[in-house]
Amino acid sequence: MIYAVWVPLLMPFVTVPAARRLADALSPRHAVRLLASAAVGLAFCSTLALVLLVVPGATRLTAVAAVGELVKPLAAAPAVAVPLACAALTLLAGCAAAVVRSTRRHWKELHRAVEVTDGSVGELAVLRDSRPDAYALPGLPGSPGRIVVTTGMLRALDPVERDALLAHERAHLAGRHHLLHAAAELAALCHPALRSLRAPMGYALERCADEAAAAAIGDRRVAARAIGRAALAARAAEGAQARPRVALAAAAGPVPRRVAALLGRAAPRPRAGRVAAAALLACLALSGAAAIDATHDLHHSIEVAQGESPQR
Repeated sequence: MIYAVWVPLLMPFVTVPAARRLADALSPRHAVRLLASAAVGLAFCSTLALVLLVVPGATRLTAVAAVGELVKPLAAAPAVAVPLACAALTLLAGCAAAVVRSTRRHWKELHRAVEVTDGSVGELAVLRDSRPDAYALPGLPGSPGRIVVTTGMLRALDPVERDALLAHERAHLAGRHHLLHAAAELAALCHPALRSLRAPMGYALERCADEAAAAAIGDRRVAARAIGRAALAARAAEGAQARPRVALAAAAGPVPRRVAALLGRAAPRPRAGRVAAAALLACLALSGAAAIDATHDLHHSIEVAQGESPQR
């Protein structure tokens, strides 16, 4: 375990550079799936590795050894195991606290946003606000999400552009993109290297909705124009919108790159995408295999410490 346990902790630093290339090299749908898998998988493996580092040092405590029915110490080198366990436990506690704070903050923001739109009927909620804005608002458990748009945004676009904008936000709700976005955000709290995946993930999610909007209205140029005009209107408005962090908006992210992709000026690169995807999957598999190997070694050590003679 002494070597294998470090692989899941170091692998995100190796994996992220390849993963960041997926957003431009692959189709948006494939990029989203791979980025979400990488974020969640690497976060889980790194968290498991921290847990595995805690156990040997924790068994030096009499109470823990009694619960585990250990007849001899699990950690052969307490001078190393105990400090490692303390450091790993501190990191785990920090990650857990960050996840709880982030979840509570997002939940409160979502509740406030849903209360504002409670008077609306159907999937569309129009807010009387001169500042242009539009976003897909996830619903609370048991209730559907809604498309929130201000009167300022409706005035900024012509009818066909409004249709494209609404189709974009509708695609976010239909694809439940807020769950994938939240998964990437929470994974970033579990390992610092995974923070670099949030921007590519957000871009890939917006590209998915862009493509869905273009297909819905049947005109990629109109979809590109609607996204560009919506972004310009939102950025030109004074004051910040009280938009919850879990909401996804057409005017967010690198709009020029998205417009270029819709207009065919930034086509996917299949070969580069396949290479990046293969590297990502290989790193993810290696991280998982190392975590499993470290877990197996720890289990074997526990059996030995309990006075048993396991067959390996």
